[in-house]
Amino acid sequence: MEVSRKRKVLIVEDDHLVSEMIRGMLEELGYEIAGEAEDGHEALGMIREVQPEVVLMDIKMPKMSGIEAAILIQKHFPTPIVILSAYETEDLVKEAAEAGVGAYVVKPPGPAELFRAIEIACGRFEDMVELSSLRRKYEKALKTLENLSKLLPVCPGCGEEKRGEDYSRMLSMYLSSIPVEEISRYLCFRCGSRKDP
Repeated sequence: MEVSRKRKVLIVEDDHLVSEMIRGMLEELGYEIAGEAEDGHEALGMIREVQPEVVLMDIKMPKMSGIEAAILIQKHFPTPIVILSAYETEDLVKEAAEAGVGAYVVKPPGPAELFRAIEIACGRFEDMVELSSLRRKYEKALKTLENLSKLLPVCPGCGEEKRGEDYSRMLSMYLSSIPVEEISRYLCFRCGSRKDP
């Protein structure tokens, strides 16, 4: 079992023996080691520099726990995170998930378990990014629809034609906000078929 694409992994573990064991397993699986940190605080300092594709992090560490670090990582440097822990309680798993952790592995993990957790965390992260992008597009479409509904040329209540400076100003403001490359979609047939000289 070897990864089809080398992912850069940042190991965050305060126990040197565990860190060494994890490093060996990751290299055997075909992952690239982006770096090693001993606590969450050090990990945050390294992330910008080494730009890992996934963070493999212990949960109980000095200075800053894995949960605290996960919250800050997702806020400032969104990255897939796998938590390593000697304990697996329902509360810890829930807390980790709320902090943006994509997978949770109990120590000591086997190679297959480690591989599965990393790939699940990366898959969940990609889904989250895609969902976030879709949400932004949906919100933008709703805003456009709201703006367009205000620009209906007739009142939906009584059917009277809208006129006056306020309506003309709103219409002009909306039309000026349309990017030049998209303006052709709004032209009438005659203007749309007209060729530039």
